[in-house]
Amino acid sequence: MFLSVLVLLSGCATSRLSGAELDRVVQPAFISRIEIEAGPKSLVFREDDAYGDKLKKLEPKEADRRLQAKLMKAVTRFEISERLRVGTIQQLPQERPWTNTVDPARVASALESFLVEEVPANAPDYDLLLPLGVDTVVEFVIQDYGMRSDNGHAGAYVKGYGRMFRLAGRSEMWRRSFSVDQIEAGEPHLDPLKVGKDPDLFRQAITSLLDVVAEQFAKDLSPKDRRGGPPLPVEGGPDIHAPSDSTNRTGRENEPPSRRPEPELPAGELPDPDP
Repeated sequence: MFLSVLVLLSGCATSRLSGAELDRVVQPAFISRIEIEAGPKSLVFREDDAYGDKLKKLEPKEADRRLQAKLMKAVTRFEISERLRVGTIQQLPQERPWTNTVDPARVASALESFLVEEVPANAPDYDLLLPLGVDTVVEFVIQDYGMRSDNGHAGAYVKGYGRMFRLAGRSEMWRRSFSVDQIEAGEPHLDPLKVGKDPDLFRQAITSLLDVVAEQFAKDLSPKDRRGGPPLPVEGGPDIHAPSDSTNRTGRENEPPSRRPEPELPAGELPDPDP
């Protein structure tokens, strides 16, 4: 799945993690955040005039604003950041230091954020993790995401980076920038008008892209040239591999039917897609 996306991903700027460096890590902590202006963005109707006839009386700027509102309802910032964090951790080998990862609830508490409601947008004060015994931080940052279109072909996209650094001195051990894009990957057209009626289509698309990034991150964080260590015994407490809480996601809305010629669009709605 998304093999062409993986090719694009692997071409991005990377600083590889060595096995020797990973062997020296004792207790890592994971942080996943989304920058304030990251999105979701709708770069569809203003960037591509292929939809002019379908918009009828609706201005491209207003159409993008309405689509953006739908994208915001499709998936929360918390779900997006957690999908990347959890998806990566689930694919890491059950060996040190990953079996000694600090529980995310303790990380959130130390950074004075709330996992369910709040996703940190700005870089936190990493030194707040020192009392937890953290010596290394793995941080995922989403810088840009949403939908775009080119010549009538639309799709979802996500951009950002991951990095791993020592808490003392902030020296980086690993970094990978990523840009995954359904259009560049040649994926099927994601009709923005259909997304307007069923925002869950965007959630599915963005989730698939995040899973591709998580798979690559897990490979990067599992170097082969290391001694490693035996798995630690599983202890009680919260599961750091637990999937994200999707209770915040707003369900799709019911659309009022209309059969009148050239009807006025309901407030906040986009035109109907082609049958």
